[in-house]
Amino acid sequence: MGLFDFTTKLFGNKYDKDLKEINPVIDKIKAIYPSIKALSNDDLRQKTELFKKQIKEAKQELENDIKSLTEKAENSEVELQEKEDLYVQIDKLQKEIVSITEKKLEEILPEAFAVVKETASRFSQGNIIVTANDFDKDLAAEYSNIEIRGEQAIFHNKWIAAGNEIEWNMVHYDVQLIGGYVLHTGRIAEMQTGEGKTLSATLPVYLNALAEKGVHLVTVNDYLAKRDCEWMGPIYQFHGLTIDCIDRYQPNSEERRKAYLADITYGTNNEFGFDYLRDNMARRPQDLVQRPHNYAIVDEVDSVLIDDARTPLIISGPTPTGDKHEFGELKHKISSLVDVQKKFINTVLADAKKLINEGNDKEGGFKLLRAYRGLPKNKALIKYLSEDGVKTLLQKTENFYMQDQGKEMPKVDEDLYFVIDEQHNAIELTDKGIDHITSNSDDSNFFIMPDVGAEIAVLEKSNLSEKEKLVKKDELMRDYSIKSERIHSVNQLLKAYTLFEKDVEYVLMDNKVKIVDEQTGRIMDGRRYSDGLHQAIEAKENVKIEAATQTFATITLQNYFRMYNKLSGMTGTAETEAGEFWDIYELDVVVIPTNRPIQRNDKEDKVYKTAREKYNAVIEEIVELSKQGRPILVGTTSVEISELLSRLLKMKKIKHNVLNAKLHQKEADIVAEAGKDGNVTIATNMAGRGTDIKLSDEVKASGGLAIIGTERHDSRRVDRQLRGRAGRQGDPGSSQFFVSLEDNLMRLFGSDRIAKMMDRMGLEEGEVIQHSMITKSIERAQKKIEENNFGIRKRLLEYDDVMNAQRTVIYKKRKHALYGERLALDIDNMIYDTSEAIVNEYQTLQDFEGFKLEIIRFLSVDCPVEESEFKSLKSEELTTKIYQNAITNYKTKSEVISQKTYPVIKDVYENQSATYQNIVIPFTDGLKTLQVVTNLKEAFESEGGNIPLSIEKGVSLAIIDESWKENLRELDDLKQSVQNATYEQKDPLLIYKFESFNLFKQMIEKINKDIVSFLMKANLPEQTSVQQEKQQRQQKLETSREIDNLNSKRKVNKVSNNTRPISVEKETGRNEKVKITDGSEIKEIKWKKAKPLVDSGKWRRI
Repeated sequence: MGLFDFTTKLFGNKYDKDLKEINPVIDKIKAIYPSIKALSNDDLRQKTELFKKQIKEAKQELENDIKSLTEKAENSEVELQEKEDLYVQIDKLQKEIVSITEKKLEEILPEAFAVVKETASRFSQGNIIVTANDFDKDLAAEYSNIEIRGEQAIFHNKWIAAGNEIEWNMVHYDVQLIGGYVLHTGRIAEMQTGEGKTLSATLPVYLNALAEKGVHLVTVNDYLAKRDCEWMGPIYQFHGLTIDCIDRYQPNSEERRKAYLADITYGTNNEFGFDYLRDNMARRPQDLVQRPHNYAIVDEVDSVLIDDARTPLIISGPTPTGDKHEFGELKHKISSLVDVQKKFINTVLADAKKLINEGNDKEGGFKLLRAYRGLPKNKALIKYLSEDGVKTLLQKTENFYMQDQGKEMPKVDEDLYFVIDEQHNAIELTDKGIDHITSNSDDSNFFIMPDVGAEIAVLEKSNLSEKEKLVKKDELMRDYSIKSERIHSVNQLLKAYTLFEKDVEYVLMDNKVKIVDEQTGRIMDGRRYSDGLHQAIEAKENVKIEAATQTFATITLQNYFRMYNKLSGMTGTAETEAGEFWDIYELDVVVIPTNRPIQRNDKEDKVYKTAREKYNAVIEEIVELSKQGRPILVGTTSVEISELLSRLLKMKKIKHNVLNAKLHQKEADIVAEAGKDGNVTIATNMAGRGTDIKLSDEVKASGGLAIIGTERHDSRRVDRQLRGRAGRQGDPGSSQFFVSLEDNLMRLFGSDRIAKMMDRMGLEEGEVIQHSMITKSIERAQKKIEENNFGIRKRLLEYDDVMNAQRTVIYKKRKHALYGERLALDIDNMIYDTSEAIVNEYQTLQDFEGFKLEIIRFLSVDCPVEESEFKSLKSEELTTKIYQNAITNYKTKSEVISQKTYPVIKDVYENQSATYQNIVIPFTDGLKTLQVVTNLKEAFESEGGNIPLSIEKGVSLAIIDESWKENLRELDDLKQSVQNATYEQKDPLLIYKFESFNLFKQMIEKINKDIVSFLMKANLPEQTSVQQEKQQRQQKLETSREIDNLNSKRKVNKVSNNTRPISVEKETGRNEKVKITDGSEIKEIKWKKAKPLVDSGKWRRI
């Protein structure tokens, strides 16, 4: 007995522990099921109303408390501090309601699960007849499977799903009850392909929908969202629950809003995320579509929360300088550079071969390593590395030059034009490469970054005047910015030419570069590589280079899904990523037993030396299996390989179907045919995921579905998904992977032990090695990549976590402004914070004159204290005095505005109320004018009393949105700038966190001051007219998913080319002298005195 077996026996394994916890619940469901089975159809339906009543009663007392506290908080006479305390209590009670609801659901779970199972059972036996209610009548008008006859409603057991008529024939197995319980408890249920995940989800979906807070079922594509909604819908509708799918409707539409109000809402992960972002850009409460995030089940959870999590959701808009780039100008230089390197590498490789054949391994290995560092994807090099002992020699030479932190490696790179690190997807331009691309340029420093610190130090010591120094500094920073952008563009073009291949990573369709999903082989419409890489590929392929855009709103899927009160997921392949699910989402993975034992024969990998030998063996295997009459599913990792195999099969005259990125629209039809006798289907990775391949009895008798993998994927999970297509529900089947030493996985991460073993065995061409030890070695290589990819995703999340903390604060402020419920409290706090900021700033400097000016500028009130009080009072006392004076003035001002606007409102209401519902009133602070929307009837009935709140809402939203947009732009630039910290052995993330905090702090202060300043100065323009509110014309916005290329240095969503060595410009010190002018005279005074003059607009800095 091994150590692992002994410890497992002693402590038990996770699988057994999970089942030990779950089995008692399943026993309760089984025990109660006979009593549910005995109910009439009407009594079975009545159970749903009883469950809802129990849940309502459990939380009724707390909901009453919230109602009374809200009414009290909205009373204008309540003090600020008391109001804040009331809202804290309300938030606490809402959390308690979530907890109480969860406990009640746990109590009714056995009975609720039994109700769903019995409903499925009755549908499987035929039509169900019940007493008709109003809900049934409404459904009958819309759905053909529900019929009203007199007082009865007939629910037919046949209906349309995904365009096909289906007859319900499913009843929950015990393993599906286990899966349902795991999903309800907020975990991931790993259920093998064909085990009925969709049916299993009906149990927790029904149970949680009873709370009437909304249940979201998230899928990977709109086909599955619509299909599952239609397929499972009648089960829920029978019990009076509403169901809808958001992907049927346009964003921001009334139909989509209703879809979110349904008890159960289906949709794709992208649309759920984008709707959240759109809601946080809405200007009116009625434009919102989503409810608070209650409970979500994510189907194919590994695809959504792992694969798609690498790419943030982004809503972006045009930017003035978005079409300014140098990709077009620089691509000819880079194309020339790559050609020169290719010629050089061919010579180096020829020399290496000659030296190695002569027995000079030292010099030959050196040349071989140089060729590898120069062009690792060179086909001649890859072929040569598959020969006896060559790969081993390369690894031995590389290990020698990598020792002592690679201090000998510059000798290898010396004659190269650029160096490629394929494992980390990075490229570095050498001095020789820089010389080559600047050889035809007049500027020898075309790509040389200036040493900003040293240059500024020299300038400071020079005898130039201050004005001349300022001009020189501006030139220096402009030079740095241009060259930083240029070097970045060159780097991305080099990646585009050397690491990204057409028909592998992307395809050209409709004269556009479209990314291919490496997992499914589908075209990812709307997605672009980040960081300018997509523009570089467009330049390389001579298609239109799309303009860069500015980020208006963004979130990662990790942070979106972590907002739900409860989250769960289901998939056939999650166990290998269990660590990541727990680290990021705190989701536990529970492996659900299969209903029938798996009979699939998973064979050990077959390893060949060259790709040519491997593909020949694959074709021979297909021919052999076809003769047996078995259907064959061939999995590939790219479009290129799919088409290569298709050509080879055509030469053998074997009929087959191809499912890849170029043919993805035929997916459902091709998958439906894949299980037929003798059919051969070539599919890219997980294409067709979510659709079972069903087999006839004849096919089962001939051995079932045969899976052939043409290459091991970077992730074990994807290989398991491909294998899982065979062996559904105890069906026979087999899986066999074919691997060569030329495959990307084996070249980059494969153990050198495999290459050595094949060399020692002296394998001839076409001979294969097959052993469990080899398979395990390949899986270890996959683990290395999985760890690397997890690191990349976690790094992305760490950056987004910084933004998420800011986003939470801003969106909360925005929500208060949108609804206006807690806005009065926010405005009070802003006035107090502004007062405190002014006091802290000027009392420290003892600058009474500046203090008075700031009070007038921001609060529009006279200073309430004398100079002696200003110097003697404590800062808290002084702040309170200013705050109280400002509040009193603001309340008086609000009353005056109400009185001023009421006559105009009265006239419009009495003469045109039939025409107008909402009206727009202009308000100005003397500098800018904002259009404030208010309800005409409310304004008339309150005699203009609602106008101040409307102003507060309109002003707050406008200023928050503009400031947040600017902050996102700053964060984009900052994320790019901090990457330079790696050259100084500093962690870019730490600098990003520190600098972004300062940016956010400045933004909040600016928002507070700007809102307070406008409200204090707001007044009607001299000529005021109201007009009917018009639907705001939407700015042209784009939704996209950026694909982060590994080791990316910056985002493509930039606003300008203003790249700086640091992200935030150093603020001018308050006592630092500056020069200002009004056009007629020049003054040199301290910044604290100059700032009010500059802000007034009459003076400007020189």
